[in-house]
Order: sequence, then C-alpha cells, then structure tokens
Amino acid sequence: MEGKALDYVIIVVFLIGAAAFGIITGGKQKTVKDYFLGSKKIPWWAVCFSIVAAETSTLTFISIPGLAYLTNLNFLQVTFGYLIGRILVATILLPAYSKGELLTAYTFLENRFGGKTRSFASIIFLFTRTAADGVRLFATAIPLKLMLNIDYPLAITIIAVITLIYTYTGGMKGVIWVDVILMFIYLGGAIISAVYLLNLIPGGWTTVAATSFADNKFSVFNLRFENGIAGFFSQPYTLLGGLIGGAFLSMASHGTDQLIVQRLLSTKCLRDGQKAIIGSGVIVIIQFAIFLLVGVMLYAFYGKLDVKSDEIFPMFIINVLPTGISGIIIAGLFAAAMSTLAGSMTSLASSTMHDLYIPFFGKNLDDQKQLRISRMFTIFWAGMLIISAILFMESSRAVVEIALSIASFTYGGLLGTFLLGILNKKAKQEDALAGFVAGTFIMISVISLNLVAWTWYTIVGVTATLLIGSLLNKLSDRHDT
Repeated sequence: MEGKALDYVIIVVFLIGAAAFGIITGGKQKTVKDYFLGSKKIPWWAVCFSIVAAETSTLTFISIPGLAYLTNLNFLQVTFGYLIGRILVATILLPAYSKGELLTAYTFLENRFGGKTRSFASIIFLFTRTAADGVRLFATAIPLKLMLNIDYPLAITIIAVITLIYTYTGGMKGVIWVDVILMFIYLGGAIISAVYLLNLIPGGWTTVAATSFADNKFSVFNLRFENGIAGFFSQPYTLLGGLIGGAFLSMASHGTDQLIVQRLLSTKCLRDGQKAIIGSGVIVIIQFAIFLLVGVMLYAFYGKLDVKSDEIFPMFIINVLPTGISGIIIAGLFAAAMSTLAGSMTSLASSTMHDLYIPFFGKNLDDQKQLRISRMFTIFWAGMLIISAILFMESSRAVVEIALSIASFTYGGLLGTFLLGILNKKAKQEDALAGFVAGTFIMISVISLNLVAWTWYTIVGVTATLLIGSLLNKLSDRHDT
C-alpha cells in the first residue's frame, strides 16, 4: 500500500486540479447561451482538442492497444474514414446549420421539418447517450475501485461528482478548456507507456520491428475479402469497409450527435467550426496510431498470451509500470473518461432544456430562471449517468457490448433524417419521422442478426432512412395531385 502512495497523490492532485481548472476557466454565465455555448467565443483549436477528448473514452484507451496486440494496424483504415466523414460534416452539415441560430443539433430538424422531429431526435439522443456513457463511467470506476478497495457505486459516484463540479459551475467553456488539458494527459500517458516499453524490450525498436514484421503486425491496408459479397460486408477492417464505414459513422457522431455538435456551435463562426472538425480528424489518426503502436509493442514485450485483448494494457500498467508512472497512466484513464462524461452531462442538459423544456414549458422564463433550470438538468443527468453505470455493474459482458453499440442502433436513422432534410427539398415532417423510425428498426434488425460487420451499420441505416423517407414523399405527392 505504501509503495503506491505516490500513485494516490498523483491521482488525487489530478482530480482536484481538473475540477479547479474547469471552475476558473468557465467564468460566470449570465444566460443559457453562455452556459451551453461558451458565449460562442471559444477559439477553434480549443474546440478541436475538446472534440478529440470527448470522443476518446477509457474503453478506447484500453481496447485499441488490445486490438493491435491481437491483430494488426488495420483499424487505421477506419480512422482515415473518420477524417473523410468530418470533411463531409464541414462541407455539407455545418453550412446548413449556420443558416439559422442553432442552440442544439436538433434545432435544424425543427427549422426544416417541425417540432415533432426535433423532439423525437432529442429523446432518442437522451436515451442512447445515457446508456452508452453509463457503461463508460462504470469502466472508468474499475481502477479506482481496485486502488482504493471501495465498492463500485462509491467509485462511480466519486468520478461523476468531480466531473459534475466543473461542468455545473464552468458550463461549456469550462468543459472545453478542461478537455484541452485532459487530451494531453491521456495522450502523454500513452506516449510514456510506449517509451517505457521500448526501454524494457531487449533491443528496443529493432526487436519490436522484427517481431511485428514476422507476424504481420504492421499491416495497415486490407485489400482482401473472402466468400464473395457476403464476406465483403462481414469483415470490418477491409479498406472500403474502413473508409466508407468510418466516414458515415463519423458523419453521424460528429454531425448529428449533440455531444460533438454543441462544441462546434460554440465556435465564433462557420469557418472556425470547419477548422475544428477537420483538425480533430487529423489528430484522431495520430492518436489512434499511438494507441495501436502501444499494442504492437505490448505484443513484442509479452508475446502471445492467453488473455482477453482488453486486459493486456491494464495488466501492463498494474503489474509492470513503477509507482508514479502507473499513477500518471491511471490519471490518463480518468482524463479520457471525464472528458466524455463532462460532455455528456452538458449535452444532455442542453438538449433537454432547448429541445424539450423551453418549447413546451419555458418560453416566458427570464435568463436567470433558464440558467438555474439548466444547471438543475445538469445535476439530474449526472445522477442518471451514475444510475446507468450502477445498473451495468451487474450486467453480463454481452449486455455491456450491446450497450456500447446502442448509438449504432440510432446513428443511421439520425444521420439519414438530417441528410433527407438537406438533400430532399420536398420531404415533409411525416416523411422524416417515418424514415427515421424505419431506418432505426432496420438497423436494430441488421445488428441483432449480425448481418454485416459493425463498420457497415451506419450506412445501412442512412440508406434505409433516405430511401423510405423519399419514397413516402413521392407517394404523398402523387396522392395530393
């Protein structure tokens, strides 16, 4: 226990420091626009770093090195697709958003189709984000529980409450500036791990390269697929699967999910938002390359072990890294989680306030009352995330895996609805709602029956939503004539 004292000090200082920094940088807010959009005065580069931090969870930090340990670098193909998707968000979705005074991603749907579409999309977002990030919160509580020998509910609550403190007081501005720091902390942790691994492996990089080339660990592009068309769609990491699947997934997650769109709306102008989203795509490629290389080095260090791939990096952190270094890495794990968690709290609160509460109950409230209620919603959603994490604590692995792909069930329908509004000028609200629901049910069926690999999920939902929405619009036009 005494040997780990330095680790405890590092982690405690990190947690308190993150909360204090968020409170200081957030400043005071007078309106909900200040609270949820940082008064639209945040520089694009800070938003860019914040986007990367928000989309990087503890599970990413742990799983991606494990994936490279188990397989190779084929996942990088997906990150190239992520960049393509963000370029499309910058050129197609953001210009459409800039034409109105948007407070959430779903304001666009009301402007284009009507209030029902906005409310429906917002409710879908609230449910999926709460479930998915509840799992991520639980995963982050694991090292804290093990280190302090406390129960999971307490570990979960500690992390959530510390994140809530700076999210509640600092608003979106505080969240973004803390994210900037957190991104460098968890990336620094990954780089420190890589350097330490190179020093531990006899022969250093020469041994890593020799071992990796011998077992095809450095393979980036996969141009092969087996069993015809069926095999093509069942393999997640082919070149086309990575590029197309990654592009559509990134368009959905970064162009229609309030978690990311809220950050883009906090920039000063359209061009700043475009620079932030495209810049994040470039950084994500570099980040995943680092995570994957750590996995390759772990393979050179351990060789083939009979363990689950997700356990290999935590095993190295706990059993091999010395005191102090392991504290920094675990702080990096918390950094990855807190950035996503803070983004969840503020995006859930903003969507609840702007998409549901104000349109139905709060149109005549003054700024102070709106701000007070917004903060209450932030506390409410922090509590819901804690409950979600505790519920998943008792779940089987299969249920957790389903929860992590919850967003995949709805991303296709959501992106398809946005694209329907942009690409089909005649589509009406009824067409959009029917397409959204049908696209979501088709995605649920495809995922449940395991018909295609996960990289193809979103494009299936988008295609179904666009086709059904457009077809219904044509049928209604014929009926009207």
